[in-house]
Amino acid sequence: MAAPPARARADYDYLIKLLLIGDSGVGKSCLLLRFSDGSFTTSFITTIGIDFKIRTIELDGKRIKLQIWDTAGQERFRTITTAYYRGAMGILLVYDVTDEASFNNIRNWIRNIEQHASDNVNKILVGNKADMDESKRVCTSEDPFLSTSNNLVGWSR
Repeated sequence: MAAPPARARADYDYLIKLLLIGDSGVGKSCLLLRFSDGSFTTSFITTIGIDFKIRTIELDGKRIKLQIWDTAGQERFRTITTAYYRGAMGILLVYDVTDEASFNNIRNWIRNIEQHASDNVNKILVGNKADMDESKRVCTSEDPFLSTSNNLVGWSR
C-alpha cells in the first residue's frame, strides 16, 4: 500500500496511482468512465496523449484515493505515455476479447512495463468487451499465454 499522505490531506488515507494500457480501441477509456463515473457510452473517441480520473473508495475503514491514468494506445503517443509508468503502483493491461491482435500485443505492453515501470509494480490483465456477442469472441481463458503467470495478478473474462 502507498505511504499515507502528509497531514494537510485529510480527505484520504492512501493515494494509489494506476495506469491503463493497451492497444487503441480496446475500451480503456470506457472502463475508466464506467468505474469512475458509473456511466457508459458506445461512441469511440480516441484518447489524445493521456487522461486521468480520480475515485475515492473505502477499504477496511481506510479511504483510498485512486488516481487512474488512461493512456492513448496509438503508437504515436507511446513516447508521451511511457513517462507515466514511473510511480505507477498498478498497471491494468487491457485487450479486446473480440480482437486477437490486441491480445497478441499484450506481450509488447509487458515489455514496455519491464522497461519503464518499477520492478514491483502490480499487473492485472483485463479481457474487455466480454459482453459482446459470443460469436465475435476470439480470445478465451484457455489460451496458453493466459495459463502461464507472466507475473500477472489476474485475468478478467
